[in-house]
Amino acid sequence: MDRISIIFKRKLLFFLVMFILAFVVLMARVIYIQTAKSEELQGMAYEQQTRDRLITPKRGNIEDRNGEGIAVTQSVNAVSVIHAQVEDEEATAKYLAEKLDLNYDDVLKKVSQRVALVRIKTKVDKETALEIRNADIPGVVVDEDVKRIYPYSSLAAQVIGFVGKDNQGIIGLEAKYDEYLKGEMGKILTLTDSRGVEISDYQERIEPVNGGNLVTTIDLTIQQFAEQTIEKAVTAKQAKRGIIIVLNPQNGEIYAMANYPSFDLNTPFEINDEALAAQWDSFSAEEQNNYLNKMWRNTAINDTYEPGSTFKIVTSSAGLEEGAVTVNDTFNCNGYYIAGDRMIKCWRYPRTHGSQTFAEGVQNSCNPVFMAVAQRLGPEKFYEYMIKFGFDKKTGIDLPGEAVGIMHKLENVGPVELATMSFGQSFQITPLQLLKAASAIVNGGYSIMPHFAKAIKDENGKIVHQFEFEKGEQIISTETSDTMRGILESVVAEGTGNKAYIPGYRIGGKTATSEKLPRRSGKYIASFMAFAPSDNPQVMALVLIDEPQGVYYGGTVAGPVMKELLSNVLPHLGIEPNYNEKELELDEVKTSVVPDIVGMEVAEAKKILSDINLICEIKSEGEIVAQQFPKAGETVNLGSKILIYAE
Repeated sequence: MDRISIIFKRKLLFFLVMFILAFVVLMARVIYIQTAKSEELQGMAYEQQTRDRLITPKRGNIEDRNGEGIAVTQSVNAVSVIHAQVEDEEATAKYLAEKLDLNYDDVLKKVSQRVALVRIKTKVDKETALEIRNADIPGVVVDEDVKRIYPYSSLAAQVIGFVGKDNQGIIGLEAKYDEYLKGEMGKILTLTDSRGVEISDYQERIEPVNGGNLVTTIDLTIQQFAEQTIEKAVTAKQAKRGIIIVLNPQNGEIYAMANYPSFDLNTPFEINDEALAAQWDSFSAEEQNNYLNKMWRNTAINDTYEPGSTFKIVTSSAGLEEGAVTVNDTFNCNGYYIAGDRMIKCWRYPRTHGSQTFAEGVQNSCNPVFMAVAQRLGPEKFYEYMIKFGFDKKTGIDLPGEAVGIMHKLENVGPVELATMSFGQSFQITPLQLLKAASAIVNGGYSIMPHFAKAIKDENGKIVHQFEFEKGEQIISTETSDTMRGILESVVAEGTGNKAYIPGYRIGGKTATSEKLPRRSGKYIASFMAFAPSDNPQVMALVLIDEPQGVYYGGTVAGPVMKELLSNVLPHLGIEPNYNEKELELDEVKTSVVPDIVGMEVAEAKKILSDINLICEIKSEGEIVAQQFPKAGETVNLGSKILIYAE
């Protein structure tokens, strides 16, 4: 009996110890929950007892360098339905469908969903939203929302990009800098019971954090000049498309990047091709998506092409830097050059350029001169400069989807490949890669980073983040850069680029006529690269016209386009003309004061204007001049048009 009692006591002690341990563990758990986990569990309980209605933050604006809004956010509203509070599903759906111009069946389907809250429509204008709010229909709620607006429609469309229904950037700067622009969501919290019915009118509001404003390097005026100029050029030449890029070669700031055709950023999912639009519904979703992506494509950075003769500035720079050629070296052009076992023609063939210096060879864009320079350099050294100028990698521009150049492998570069590469054939680069290399050639030899972003500002205009893009390594010497600027100035003053000559301005440049693949298809790209002033370049531009009809030579087609562009851009940037004595005698430089012709007979006014080399353009029928533009007393260039409104 004593033995049984001891065993029993031991068991009792064991269970007592286990009970105490369990109690201690339980108390420890309670203490842990009440302290360490209290905030988390309180939050979870609050989430169960409340309904969240998200408040969309105001997306930051995208501005040009002068603070003008290119992409802005407008306050609108969103209409939602809380199913648990709806009293009549059909009546509610009918009312919302009529007010919001939606399909009744689609709205009824949403209203009938047994979820806490469902969006019926976003981006609702304030007037309509106010009507719906005042109707006070059970279960229908109206919240703040935002709508992205692009005041200039198609301006820089492929660069700026657009946002989706969730206000997230899809392409362009909208996508690249989305983290700065988007802001943080806010909330409206309402107490509810287990069925989702509100049990109190009290609402807790957590304010959204609005996005920052992106200040870009874009100059709105220059962008407009570029877009108007390239549209006119593409239309006149019935070309496939066109590109203009304008940047500062000293620091890589891009003033303008224009693609034509473009599209309206406010309706980015509407195709811009009338023929495609007519049969749009017959395309599959995949086909429609492909066409839209093609429309949105920024060909200035997304597509590669053979640069042709504009690339000769790279061959020239490498040759001068390595001492393979000097400015006064002489070459003889027979109309062709023998590379390996192949005869490669000069663009002038069967005519020849004859004997010429290297500088004259650049002015004439003579292919044999550059093939000879490349042969003196050799494949290894030539390829070394291709790498130095960055043709094997992306420029690093702050836009998504940039392409990279397509080059031969060094081991595959024989005499023929080396010869054709010397004048810009048998490899492909993007237009921006060419401009990045050209910038280094004229700015003293330093690589630059092309870019759009300058800073992020808060709602009060205070800069909260500054983007830094410093100059890169020096690729060629300052001496070589100085020499190249002088040679390229002579190309515009005396050579193939003379159609871009503007009196009073020192402009350097290079033309190109690139034959597209397959060869002898009759398709070409006419282009012109130019910079000014040539002694201290502040602006550089590239004009590219794809598949011009009729005459297709770069100097003839793209030269006048470049002249028109720079005639507007240079004065806008405050770069004043400085005429020499010869230029002062040119009619296009001479000026005249507009006479007062208001009140005169039209015939008499026309004669007076003609006598002082001004052109009369009559804008309305009548015998007596009622108005004139420009007004009397204004100074204009000879040959300017004077608009007459007669009555």
